[in-house]
Amino acid sequence: MDSAPLHYRVDGSGRPVVLLHPVGLDLTCFDPLVSEIGPRYQILRVDLRGHGRSPLGSRPAALRDYAGDVHTLLQQLALGPAAVVGFSFGGMIAQVLALEWPSAVSALVASACPGTLTEHVRGIMRERAGLTAHAGMDSVVDATMARWFSESFRERAGDRPFRDRLLGDRVDGWTQAWSAIADLDTAPALSSIRIPTLCLAGEADVASPPGVVEAIARLIPGARFVVVPGAPHMLFIEQPRAVAATIRDFLDRA
Repeated sequence: MDSAPLHYRVDGSGRPVVLLHPVGLDLTCFDPLVSEIGPRYQILRVDLRGHGRSPLGSRPAALRDYAGDVHTLLQQLALGPAAVVGFSFGGMIAQVLALEWPSAVSALVASACPGTLTEHVRGIMRERAGLTAHAGMDSVVDATMARWFSESFRERAGDRPFRDRLLGDRVDGWTQAWSAIADLDTAPALSSIRIPTLCLAGEADVASPPGVVEAIARLIPGARFVVVPGAPHMLFIEQPRAVAATIRDFLDRA
């Protein structure tokens, strides 16, 4: 397995919680959510490989490589087992981490993500990676903002920091991530997960609609499924208070 050292930040003290971000973003996207979750947790945020201040590995990465980076960091920081909370790409990595290194994960939150893809969607993911490699980040930013955020949020320029983040991304970090996403297929193994699990969806998510997230919950024994009313794909950015309240309630029960 290839590995890459991750840039990270730790806030607070208490029960360890790991936050894993969507493709193209970095650990700063969680600033509002961390403020809402409160001081009861020791929150580890990372820049996934090829994102933010974390380097790419030495070869193209699979989802297991991204998850392995997080596992290695948890070992180095002696923070495990931890509750792992992932959104979109981060939710896919969180699933893989719980499957591959179950002793490192005490609870799982998989949000705004699927557990598998149709062959048609896999092709779209690969085309997205190829388009960016050929034409740069400018070629995908408008469509990405439309998938991620509500129209009202974009109209008041709430998406501006995230648009700028994408435009400043390394193309190879973006394309490697989409190539890894194209191979996602945790669904056949999800029934083996035996930790408390929350599957969290945004009601208005057009990228990973509620039914896609609910499919994960149906496969994991005892998993809870919650829909945040009116929330888009980036539910934790547009509705950090509602998302934080749901996660806090889940962690308290877990």
